[in-house]
Amino acid sequence: MNGYMHRIRLKPGLDIQQLARLLPTHAYAEHQLVWRWFADQEAGRDFLFRREQQGHWPIYYVLSKREVVELSDSWEIESRPFEPRLSNGERLAFSLRANPVKVRKISDDPTVKTRRRDDVVADLKQKLYPDKNQRPPMAQIVCEAGTEWLAARAKRNGFAVESLNVDGYQQHRLYKPGTDKPVTLSTLEFRGILQIEDTGLFTEKLFQGIGPAKAFGCGLLLVRRI
Repeated sequence: MNGYMHRIRLKPGLDIQQLARLLPTHAYAEHQLVWRWFADQEAGRDFLFRREQQGHWPIYYVLSKREVVELSDSWEIESRPFEPRLSNGERLAFSLRANPVKVRKISDDPTVKTRRRDDVVADLKQKLYPDKNQRPPMAQIVCEAGTEWLAARAKRNGFAVESLNVDGYQQHRLYKPGTDKPVTLSTLEFRGILQIEDTGLFTEKLFQGIGPAKAFGCGLLLVRRI
């Protein structure tokens, strides 16, 4: 399975008006921005992306099965083929921004919404530590919930987690233009070392991503050899 890894950032020297026009002001606009880097949007989303900050400006890492199209001379696009040659037992350093949720069945009635997604950090905090006065530091709850969430997905996606750091818990309220009801989601930052157990499954997961909210920059598993 092959594709392309892109690093996309604004070109230096742009004036304030250009920056105001180019920089997305909300998560939906950011998703539309990434879509515009691909010529055939009718083909469906076959990319994952992640936004980082480089000083005051965004830098995007995009993994796709297609090459991006440079629709504006304001963006600097660096692309290279992404052709992972991996083997069972190989150890990789990894980084992942994910939306960690548990999907729960809430009804058997086919006429109503039957499932909901619960934030794993908030869920663990309420279930294990209902007494606010006896709760451990938030960092401990974040680490515990995140570690459990990723471990549950590792085996069925062809890898094992060898070492892990979990932090950066944030809750987001996203408003789609034209609506008053927000979409709420949380994100966690995972960094560590993994070991590949099933090369085929793992390679497939690199392109598919891990967890939901991929439209909002979650799920891209960045890896490098140690």
